[in-house]
Amino acid sequence: MSKRDYYEVLGVAKGASDAEIKKAYRKKAIQFHPDKNPGDKQAEENFKEAAEAYEVLSDPQKKQRYDQFGHAGMGGAAGGGFGGGGFSNMEDIFSAFGDIFGGHFGGGGFGGGFGGSSRGRTRQNRGSNLRVKVKLSLEDIANGVEKTIKVNKYVACKHCGGSGAEGNATETCHTCHGTGQVTQIRNTMLGQMQTASVCPTCQGEGKIIKNKCKHCSGEGVVREAEEITFNIPAGVMEGMQLSINGKGNAARRGGVPGDLLVYIEEEEHEELIRDENDLIYNLILTVPEAILGTSAEIPTVKGKVRVKVEAGTQPGKVLRLRGKGLPSVNGYGSGDLLVNINVYIPENTSREEQKVLEKLKGSENFKPSKSAAKSFFKKMKNIFD
Repeated sequence: MSKRDYYEVLGVAKGASDAEIKKAYRKKAIQFHPDKNPGDKQAEENFKEAAEAYEVLSDPQKKQRYDQFGHAGMGGAAGGGFGGGGFSNMEDIFSAFGDIFGGHFGGGGFGGGFGGSSRGRTRQNRGSNLRVKVKLSLEDIANGVEKTIKVNKYVACKHCGGSGAEGNATETCHTCHGTGQVTQIRNTMLGQMQTASVCPTCQGEGKIIKNKCKHCSGEGVVREAEEITFNIPAGVMEGMQLSINGKGNAARRGGVPGDLLVYIEEEEHEELIRDENDLIYNLILTVPEAILGTSAEIPTVKGKVRVKVEAGTQPGKVLRLRGKGLPSVNGYGSGDLLVNINVYIPENTSREEQKVLEKLKGSENFKPSKSAAKSFFKKMKNIFD
C-alpha cells in the first residue's frame, strides 16, 4: 500500500513553516498517543505515521529531498529502503521526539498522562551516520540497480549482544531507579519548584553494568567490515543523497543505529548527454546523407533503435524520440531522447570530388531560397537572444 503524503498526514500545506509543522505533529501525536488509545492498533499506526512525517519534514535536508523527489527519494521500505522516515518500535519515537511535548504527558515526557503508563525518560544512545559515494552509469539510472558495498563501521558486539555487559548482566540504577533522571525540589520565593536532570550515575541510561564485556570494553560496539546490499530506484541524479535507515554505525549499549547516506555520482556516457530526464544525442550526417536521406542507428539506455532521416534534413533539426529518456524518480513517466542533426563538411576533397562539387555549385537547388535564408536567420537570432 502506498504511503500518504507527509503534508497530508500532518494536515499542513506544503509551504508550512517549521513552527506550523511542529505544532501540527504535536496535535496529531496527542490525538493518537497509545496511552490515550490503549489497544487501538489503528491509532498506534497513525501515531507512527505522524512521527515518520515529522521526522522528515522537521529536518531541512530530508524535507528538501522529499519536496523534490517525494517518497521515491525517501523510500522508507523495510529491508534497506531509502528514507528518513520509519520507526521500528514505539520506543524509538519516544526517544527521538519526547522533548517536543514538554510536560504534557506528565514528568516532562511520554507516559503517565493518559493511561498511567510509566515510560521513563532514559537516554538512548544513537549511532553516527555513515556517508559513501556510489557511481552509476546511465543504464543503472534508467533501470534502477542493486548495489553491494563493504564499509568499515561500528557493529553491535556479538559477545555481549551490544549491551556492553559481560553475560549481558545489568542492573537498574540505584540512583534514578531506572528512569534515567533525578529530580530536585527547591524552595524559592515563588514556592517549591521541581527540576529534572540526567542521572549522574548511569548517564541517563537507567541501568548500570556489573562487569564490562572483555571484547568491547563495555561499549557494546566493535569495529568490523560489513557488506550492505541496497536498491537504488530508477531516475536518481547526480548530487542526490539517499539514506538507508539503521545501516550506519551501531550505537553504544544497544541504542539506535545511525543511517547510511548514499551520495549519487553519475558516470559520463560515451555518446549520450543528460538534461534532467531527457537525453541528447548528436547525430553527424554526411552531406549526401542529409541531401538524399538515410536511416541511422541511435543508442539509447535500453539498446539501439533505428530512425529514418528524411531527404533534405537541415543541420540543427531535432528528432524527438518520445519516452526514450530517463524515468522520473517519482514514477511520473519518462523523458525523451533528442537527436540533434549535424552535417559533416570535409576539409579535404579529391580532384574528382571537386569537379562534382563545382557542377553542383551552380545548381539552383544548391542555393538557399529567400524563405530558407529567413528561417535560418530567425533560428540563429533565437539562439543568441
